Amino acid sequence: MSEALVATEAPGTGVEPVPGPSGARQFWRRLRTQRAALVAATVVALLVLVALAAPLLTAIEGQDPTTYHPSLVDSARGGVPIGSFGGISGDHWLGVEPQTGRDLFARLVYGARVSLGVALAATTVQVLLGVVVGVAAALGNRWVDQLLSRITDIIVALPLMIMALALLAIVPGNFPRPVLVSLIIGFVAWGTIGKIARAATLTLKELDYVAAARLSGWGTWRIARRDLLPGLAAPVITYAALMVPANISIEAALSFLGVGVKPPTPSWGQMLSAANVWYQAAPQYLLLPAGALFVTVLALTVLGDGVRTALDPRAASRLRVGTGRKSENKAGKEGTA
Repeated sequence: MSEALVATEAPGTGVEPVPGPSGARQFWRRLRTQRAALVAATVVALLVLVALAAPLLTAIEGQDPTTYHPSLVDSARGGVPIGSFGGISGDHWLGVEPQTGRDLFARLVYGARVSLGVALAATTVQVLLGVVVGVAAALGNRWVDQLLSRITDIIVALPLMIMALALLAIVPGNFPRPVLVSLIIGFVAWGTIGKIARAATLTLKELDYVAAARLSGWGTWRIARRDLLPGLAAPVITYAALMVPANISIEAALSFLGVGVKPPTPSWGQMLSAANVWYQAAPQYLLLPAGALFVTVLALTVLGDGVRTALDPRAASRLRVGTGRKSENKAGKEGTA
């Protein structure tokens, strides 16, 4: 990010660095050279659009995610959907849920709201906590740095799934589960980004433009807000983009284990948990949420890798698809222009 900074003279105070106007344009130019990242971004945008438009889509279909349709399942066969392909029809575009007859399309699109919402909310909490603690540790005195660093080490060492299971088990059941899952993931898993923020801040505070700002009389937190936080954007955004798919997987795992989102609120992980005994009688009940999770996590992972490469053109992409050597060389030349 330092390449996007230019120095301007502040009246009577010396040199004050401000963000250069070309930084964002260079980022988008590099990102456009990565075909895989662009495809992944399109997929993520469609998924977000589907999640936001879930009420409209289900209204068009004429269904909702909670209404039971016992007449659409065969009770004599244990609740298997009546009809071919899990009861697919003009009224039920993807069929119905075994035993309950609830509409699968409605539960799938509303499940996208929960899974994506929980992941984004948890990532926001992780970024806020990690950046605040990391910057405070790097800018504080030796005792503050030691204390916050040890707290961060403890957070990193905590087993996320075990802590989440324990906390979810003792919280009252009337607390909104999606909010609870987001908070628990966020508060238990911010340690790594805290370490990244601390390391990046220690590097940035030694740069010339930060020293110039300090000599001009700026306070510590003004320097942090004006100089250090913009410099943290690249590593923080990069890691946050990779945290979102990980948090989706964690939410799905918690719901699969029965301690995450509770019925009747739909969630892809909860749907997988309920479908694990129906993979032979009603395979679409298992394949639909599993496929949605796979596509979402893959798209977010590819997009996160593309963002990382675009923000740091010196780092080669770990995903070779759509990021050929010619594109990388072109992006690198543009980044150094």
